[in-house]
Amino acid sequence: MNQIPKRIARLQKLMKERRIDAYLVPTSDYHESEYVGEHFACRKYITGFDGSSGTALIRRNWAGLWTDGRYFVQAAAQLEGSGIELMKMGEPGVPTIEEYLEQHMPQQGILGFDGRVINARMGEDLQKRLESKDVSFAYTEALIGELWEDRPALPANPVWILEDRYAGSPAAEKLAWLRQEMQKEHATIHLLTTLDDIVWLLNIRGNDIPHNPVVLSYMAVSMNEIFLFINQDTVSASVKEYLTGLGVTLYPYQEIYTYVQELFHERVLLEKGKVNYAIVKYLSDNNYILDKMNPEVLKKAEKTSVEIENLKKAHIRDGVAMTKFIYWMKHNIRTASVSECDAAEHLNTLRRQQGALDESFTTISAYGANAAMCHYHAQKDHCAMLKPQGLYLVDSGGQYLEGTTDITRTMALGPVTQQEREHYTLVLMSMLRLGHVRFMEGCSGLSLDYVARELMWRRGLNYNHGTGHGVGYLLNVHERPVGIRFKTVPERQDGAPFFPGMVCSDEPGIYIEGSHGIRTENLMFCKEAETTSFGRFFEFEFLTMVPIDLDPIDISLMEDQDIAYLNEYHSQVYEKIAPYLDENEAQWLRQVTQPISK
Repeated sequence: MNQIPKRIARLQKLMKERRIDAYLVPTSDYHESEYVGEHFACRKYITGFDGSSGTALIRRNWAGLWTDGRYFVQAAAQLEGSGIELMKMGEPGVPTIEEYLEQHMPQQGILGFDGRVINARMGEDLQKRLESKDVSFAYTEALIGELWEDRPALPANPVWILEDRYAGSPAAEKLAWLRQEMQKEHATIHLLTTLDDIVWLLNIRGNDIPHNPVVLSYMAVSMNEIFLFINQDTVSASVKEYLTGLGVTLYPYQEIYTYVQELFHERVLLEKGKVNYAIVKYLSDNNYILDKMNPEVLKKAEKTSVEIENLKKAHIRDGVAMTKFIYWMKHNIRTASVSECDAAEHLNTLRRQQGALDESFTTISAYGANAAMCHYHAQKDHCAMLKPQGLYLVDSGGQYLEGTTDITRTMALGPVTQQEREHYTLVLMSMLRLGHVRFMEGCSGLSLDYVARELMWRRGLNYNHGTGHGVGYLLNVHERPVGIRFKTVPERQDGAPFFPGMVCSDEPGIYIEGSHGIRTENLMFCKEAETTSFGRFFEFEFLTMVPIDLDPIDISLMEDQDIAYLNEYHSQVYEKIAPYLDENEAQWLRQVTQPISK
């Protein structure tokens, strides 16, 4: 952390030399990815904050970091002593970055940023907001890259083909569908920069972002050509042959910027909220831009029957790993010396034994008060030792050929307080109630979130994160365009209505700073319930099959329907997971999934 003030001072010196008044450093790569590889960790480098979401703004005599409620506690700790002010997004009296710039940019000032890591929509919004001050943009200034002497290289991992039996449908069919969508929009070119959409469309995968099996690339599709801009050293002869068979021509990764400058009189379908500012600025004005959400987004979210069946298999594999982990925790906590990091590594080992290719995100292994930080990550030499008392939270997931998993379980390692018991039970009831909701076609997560929060709001409690997020198929663990939250957050792009096949998490929680954090999370998919004279009705089915710890439950708080939901779920867990356990584990699982009653 001692290096941070020095780095900021060097950046401010460089800004002064370039006459830049303020410099933006988002958490982003050239593709608007949620998670970024180490090469793109510029915000982490300049602030020391390593959460997955946040934007730094550096002025000549001030520095600030904006992040959301998931990271308030973590950011405050990591920024301590840096001189950087924490700007808590969404809190009363805290301006947005855009509002702050409107207030503080000088007349005819210069705002600097790397135009490859700011999306075009944000860039254009800033232009409008700052127009009255005649602010100009220095969008070719990659200043952090100039300062970062030992910056990691761009990732260059091998590209591989996802077989149709896993992918759900052949890439040729997806491309034919895409061209039909382009015709509907009268588009002549579709520019695609979002990595999950590109690899989904071509049925390829890679490993260019940790835990996200994507490939650094850009793509341009016309009615008779497909250009893929990629590091060709990552493409083997067999993969190249496969891509050529789809009509794909390969070009070097950075040549996308030359390509877009050579487009004239095209109707270009792209998504300004995801395409970077530099690409849009390089497009000639005689092109017509069709700014719409990428058509791949909705199609990708509606998992096919093949993908759903595969996902059920992935969740049995994952359920076996998680069940073995909980058994190990319950049987070792009193006699073994186990740290948060030890526990996470053991869980990763169990997943690999079940066929996981990777984690789906960095495991959150948090004991006691650490769990109050929603996205806490234990660091070696700085992690807590587990004790036979209190609560332990683990939020983790795996990437399997059969799909992506994401699960959170909170468990009692010994005696717990009455408050912990009450909070644990409320979270469990909230999760179960949301998983059993029935709703009409057209409902989005804004309609459904209240089902989970009502119990807590009635008691003056809340949690500062969404209740659910979409999940990809052997792709990003956070996937557009659906989510479950009680208020609109436009930048999350997760407010679309649910349709059958969409996979979403169900993860309410309660977090008491300095004491404990509780979250219980299952993945579920949307499916048809019935059609009546009033319309189509949908419901959810749980994919996650892992026991829920009965030890911290206060059954007196539960209504009969809640108990029935839990007993029904545990019956399914035992039936599907027990056959894959050894005798002792299976006997234990039978005990911990026994029906409960008042």
